[in-house]
Amino acid sequence: MQMLFQADIGKQTPDQVRATFWKAGDEVEPEVRGFAEDLFRVAIAQHDKIDDLIVANSKHWRLERMPAVDRNLLRMAIGEMLGFKGTPFPIVINEALEIGRRFSAPESINFLNGMLDAIARSLIGT
Repeated sequence: MQMLFQADIGKQTPDQVRATFWKAGDEVEPEVRGFAEDLFRVAIAQHDKIDDLIVANSKHWRLERMPAVDRNLLRMAIGEMLGFKGTPFPIVINEALEIGRRFSAPESINFLNGMLDAIARSLIGT
């Protein structure tokens, strides 16, 4: 989510994000880094489809008016739903909400949950 946030707010390319996000000396386990990179790659590759899903399922919220953390949490979770079919949607949603509890406003949790639930249901139907 932080990499997506950096790309979104900083208007950086994926290569620029990768060059600055992982700093020398950061102690990140290879599996964690690999999964984060995979999520970032999928979310970037599916950016238009992900944003279309967000717009189609958001009532009274324009994408650019959503808080940046919420917007990028949605992008991350939807990217995982699209790119990692083996992960059940409830797990993806719960993980996104846990991240939201850490980085987003408390009142955003219900919004995120409703959006992700609606998007998951729409993806199940396809």
